[in-house]
Amino acid sequence: MTKYLKFQTPAQQHAGDLASDFGLENHGLTHLDIIYWNLPKSALYEEAVFRGEGKMIEGGPFLVHTGKWTARAANDKYFVNESSTADKIDWGEYNRPMSPDKFDALLGRLQAFLQGEEIFVQDVYAGTDPKYHLPVRIITEKAWHSIFVRNMFVTLHSREELRRFIPEFTLITVPSFKLDPRVDGTISSTGIIIDFSKRIAVIANSSYAGEIKKTIFTVMNFLKPLEDVMAMHCSANVGEKGDIALFFGLSGTGKTTLSADPSRRLIGDDEHGWSEEGVFNFEAGCYAKVIRLSADHEPEIYACTKMYGTILENVVFDLPSRKIDLDDEALTENTRASYPLQYIPNAIPEKRAGGQPENIIFLTADAQGVMPPIARLSNAQAMYHFISGYTSKIAGTELGLGIEPEITFSACFGAPFMVHHPYYYAKLLATKIQKAGAKVWLVNTGWVGGKFGVGKRISIRHTRNMLNAALEGKLNNVKYRKDKLFGFEVPLTCPNVPDDVLDPSNAWGNKEEYWSKYDALASRYIENFKLYKGTIPDEIVKSGPVRLHQVH
Repeated sequence: MTKYLKFQTPAQQHAGDLASDFGLENHGLTHLDIIYWNLPKSALYEEAVFRGEGKMIEGGPFLVHTGKWTARAANDKYFVNESSTADKIDWGEYNRPMSPDKFDALLGRLQAFLQGEEIFVQDVYAGTDPKYHLPVRIITEKAWHSIFVRNMFVTLHSREELRRFIPEFTLITVPSFKLDPRVDGTISSTGIIIDFSKRIAVIANSSYAGEIKKTIFTVMNFLKPLEDVMAMHCSANVGEKGDIALFFGLSGTGKTTLSADPSRRLIGDDEHGWSEEGVFNFEAGCYAKVIRLSADHEPEIYACTKMYGTILENVVFDLPSRKIDLDDEALTENTRASYPLQYIPNAIPEKRAGGQPENIIFLTADAQGVMPPIARLSNAQAMYHFISGYTSKIAGTELGLGIEPEITFSACFGAPFMVHHPYYYAKLLATKIQKAGAKVWLVNTGWVGGKFGVGKRISIRHTRNMLNAALEGKLNNVKYRKDKLFGFEVPLTCPNVPDDVLDPSNAWGNKEEYWSKYDALASRYIENFKLYKGTIPDEIVKSGPVRLHQVH
C-alpha cells in the first residue's frame, strides 16, 4: 500500500503491538515496510476500508469481489516432491509434483517481491482440540483476508501467548504475485504449492479466500492421519442425548444446510477430525454458499449475512442502499459468507464433542435422479461408497464448471484435499466406524423424477425428515428392501415421508428409462473403481453395484 506513496494507515501506530518473538525473517521475509501483527477484526475493517478492498454492507458485513477467481483453482495445486514425504503422497490429478529446486526459486522470487511491502499476519490454531491442533501462521497481502483468517481459525487473545507463538506451518497468500509457467513449470500463473519439509505453503495469483481454508485443510488431511486422527470433509452436529452425527459430502450437497438443524447442536459445517476422544472442528468458522439463501428455509445462515464480522464474497449489492441481493448470480453461483461459528445460535462454543459418532451420513447430489433418497450401508459398502465419493459438481464451486451439474467421483468426498491414497483414509474410517458401532447412511440430496433439467431437486423437508428418523433410531425397526443393483438396504417406510418417495422409480413416468439410467450409473461406478485395481481388497470391490443384466 505505501511502497510508492506514504500514507498513515489506521493501524500503523500499533501494527507491532501483538507481534510474535518468532519473526518473519524465519520465513525469509526481510526488508518489509510494515507488518500488521494479529490485528483484531475492528482494526482490520478500518484497514480494509482504507485500502479500498471492499464495502461495508447494511448490518455490518464486509463485502468483497475477488475478480476472476470466484472459486477454487482445483488444477493449480502442487506438492513439493521431496524425500521425507514423497512416498506418502498419492500423486495424480489433484496432487501434482513440483521439484524442490523449482519451489526454492519460486519462494525466493516471492520473498524478493514482498520487500518494501506491507503485509498482515495472523497467528492461529487449526483444530479446536488443544491435543491435536496445529499452530499456523497465515501471512496475507490483503487486510480482508486477515479478517477471513480470524473468522475461520482459532485465535489467541493473550499478548503473552501471541508473543511466544511459534508456527508449525506457515501459509503466505499474495494475490498480486503471478507465477511464470515457463519458469515454474506450472499450468498457469496461479498456484497453490505446499512443501511439507519446509512446513510452508504459498497461494499465488488468487484472491478467492476459499483457497486459504482449503490449503490448511489439505495440510491437516496429511498430518493428522499420521497421528491416528481421521481427517474428514464433513459437517458434524450432536443431539440432545449426546449422539454425534457426521455429514460427508462435496460442496453443494447440503453439508452446511443439513447440519445447521435447530433441533441439534452444531459442531461445525465443513472440516473435522475424529480422534479417540471424539470429534473436533478443524476450524472456528463457517464458509457457506449463500446463493438464493432465504430467511424461510435457512434462517440461521441467512441471519449471518446481516452481521458485523461476516465476509461476503462476490455477492451482488446496491451501492446507494448497501443492500445485498442473494438471488443475483451475475458474478458467480458460488457466492459465499465467512462467519464465526458462534454466529449460529445452536453451535457448540467448544466446537468439539466427546464420545464417538453414532451415525455417518454420506451426502450425494445425484443429477441423474435415480438414487434412493436414503439407504443403509454395510461396513464394506461404506468403504466402497466412501472411496467412490459419487456426487455431482454443482455450478460455481470450481473454475470452469458450467450451469449443468457434472457427474463426478471424488474419493473420500473430497479428493482435491486428500493427500494420502483413498484407501489409507478408508481403512482409518472403517476402523473407527467398527469401534464406535456407528450406522452408515447414503442420502441423496439430488434430483427426482428425471435428471437435471427434467426432474426436480428433492424436497429439503423430506430429506430432513428422513435424516431425523435415522438419527433418532426410528428407522431401526422398519422393513427394508435390498436394492437390485447396489445391494444396500432402502427403508420401505419412514415417519413423515410419503412411502412412494422412498422408491425413486415412482417419480419416473417411463420405468424403462429409469432402469436404463440407473444401470448406466452402476456402470460408471464400476468403471471408476477400476482406478483402484490391485490397491483395494476384493471384499470392498465386490460390495459395489452390479449391472442390470446380472440380476435378471
